[in-house]
Amino acid sequence: YRYDLIKRSGVKVLVADYHSNNTNIVNSYTKSNEENWIAFPRSTDNYDYMYIPTSIYNENGSNITNLDQAKNYLYLISTDNFLTKSSYLNSLDATNYDVLIIDAFYGDSLLTLSEVNSLKTKANGGQRLVIAYMNIGSAEKFRYYWESDWKKGKPNWLKKKYDGYDDEIWVEYWNPTWKNIIYGYSDSYTKKLLQSGFDGAYLDNVEAFYFLYHRK
Repeated sequence: YRYDLIKRSGVKVLVADYHSNNTNIVNSYTKSNEENWIAFPRSTDNYDYMYIPTSIYNENGSNITNLDQAKNYLYLISTDNFLTKSSYLNSLDATNYDVLIIDAFYGDSLLTLSEVNSLKTKANGGQRLVIAYMNIGSAEKFRYYWESDWKKGKPNWLKKKYDGYDDEIWVEYWNPTWKNIIYGYSDSYTKKLLQSGFDGAYLDNVEAFYFLYHRK
């Protein structure tokens, strides 16, 4: 039912498949292409979205001004493999991806308006979209908003350990304090993204309620 609903909606679907067997990656691209979806399949060495692949499926020089036009995308939310902010930005600049989904920060440094604007042109000269990763369902201990005395249960909206990610805690995302952190005041996460000129935000962990109250 949900699959049919997605197809009828006409929205562009971005698929992020994980494959333990690299031979399935080509098949992932093909099946997504048949549905008019765009895929970013990753293998075991890129489980945490740390690398820029050396080739781009459906690479093109077109100007991309909305997601519906996109034929490929990069999902890179870790900067650990880049020794400097400059090397990180230069590596992104050198690609021809139609859409970049990246972290808004390099370490503790928020990307500036000029830095984000420079990423909006592909290496081949085409225009592209730059979208910021934003985690709305779990709090991350390495973010600017994290306070040193916080831990699970303190404050009480930090509810549950995030299995597999020691630096994250599931949150009650409807809590007023958390909502303020995300969008409710002048220094909120959303305000920072707007000030830096991102074309949009990718919202992660929107399924937080399920992990808090329906999964043991």
